[in-house]
Amino acid sequence: MYPNTQLHIGGTWSGGAAGATIPVLNPATGEVIGTVAKAEKADLDRALAAAEKGFQVWKKVSGYDRYKILRKAADIIRSRADEIGKIMTLEQGKPFIEAKGETALAGDIMDWFAEEARRTYGRVIPPRAEGVHQLVVKEPVGPVAAFTPWNFPINQAVRKVSAALAAGCSIILKGPEETPAACAALVQAYLDAGVPEGVVQLVYGIPSEISEYLIPHPVIRKITFTGSTPVGKHLSMLAGQHMKRITMELGGHAPAIVFEDADVDVAVKVLSANKFRNAGQVCVSPTRFLVHEKVYGQFVDGFVAAAKKLKVGDGMDKDTRMGPLANDRRVQAMEMFVADAVGRGAKVQTGGKRIGNVGNFFEPTVLTDVPLDARIMNEEPFGPLAPISAFSDFDAVVSEANRLPFGLAAYAYTKSAKTAAAIGSAFESGMVSINHHGLALPEVPFGGIKDSGYGSEGGSEAIESYLNTKFITQVGL
Repeated sequence: MYPNTQLHIGGTWSGGAAGATIPVLNPATGEVIGTVAKAEKADLDRALAAAEKGFQVWKKVSGYDRYKILRKAADIIRSRADEIGKIMTLEQGKPFIEAKGETALAGDIMDWFAEEARRTYGRVIPPRAEGVHQLVVKEPVGPVAAFTPWNFPINQAVRKVSAALAAGCSIILKGPEETPAACAALVQAYLDAGVPEGVVQLVYGIPSEISEYLIPHPVIRKITFTGSTPVGKHLSMLAGQHMKRITMELGGHAPAIVFEDADVDVAVKVLSANKFRNAGQVCVSPTRFLVHEKVYGQFVDGFVAAAKKLKVGDGMDKDTRMGPLANDRRVQAMEMFVADAVGRGAKVQTGGKRIGNVGNFFEPTVLTDVPLDARIMNEEPFGPLAPISAFSDFDAVVSEANRLPFGLAAYAYTKSAKTAAAIGSAFESGMVSINHHGLALPEVPFGGIKDSGYGSEGGSEAIESYLNTKFITQVGL
């Protein structure tokens, strides 16, 4: 049922040059379920040559024809949502309903970028002198190197590949070694839709070796990365040394503020659902819950009840609502965060422990009385941990919300239009959602500020970083 995954280079699926593979584990059982091919330097050289050749072909394809291919790819991947969703659940652990939904959403993202391919408009600038023509045109930047994470094997890759293809770029995608098969299925959808040979390559291997070889290479003109802030800073430095254009979607530590006039039941329902989605392994997951003291007890009680109701188990079980963490490293991190917080005076209201000895399961956890010097209040937890604190003053809670260097997502709940406007303005964040969870739609911007990166992977802004702006001025003969 689970396929072994190969590299895709120059229109062909194959193993790596040395024949080496990396085992793929099912996080629900800890068992090896397959392998993924490991790329060597020779494979990367082949990928670079293919991408360079593919770019020369693809950049000449009209935006309208690129649109038609992307729309076809969207239909293909939707038709395979059940099959790919099962593969994703086996390798990543999330419940099948989430995996199928992620796959179906990929079709919507492809559709969005297909339309953007037809609308990479330039403009005409009125001249100062008669007979002068001033034109601004948009051209594809060139071959792209993209690096994607394991938590959303398709969702992150589809944004990068679709934007590149819509703009007329070729791409080398470094997929996630822990969740490779779903990502490969995404690439196959593009190929089956008619993307020409050499336009999309897919490689796996040792991430640092691949990034340090591809980023400085003269063939690559654009880098896009989703992952942790420390790695993103390192890759940004490498790209900056070679004046490569970059998009960075990095870590977050999203504050979620619940004001005294909020609909607490709605806040509990929406925030708990998004806290424990994908076992908390979501870059925009709410991670610091700041609740007004007048509704603090009600919110904590509701959140604890919601956490206790969650059925944790194998994602292939139809009743499962939270699957395992993706790997044992995340379980160890959760244990560290909880032990550190408790050691500093925090109280565990529910959860706090690993579940069983098989698989990477961890209890949905709610912590209260967590001091600001606890690691969980300063480092992105990336797991099913919810620290809840009380506040009484607007200015103080804004200060706490903006205290950290992250600025990816922020949330607030209030019935007051005045408070909503004030907090929306006060948040230092690339994305703000008030009274609902409205992020990551294909048509809206997706990206952060401060240490959470820069650039957008959604909305009309997303395609801009894959395009060069060229100014042409001429005098008519």
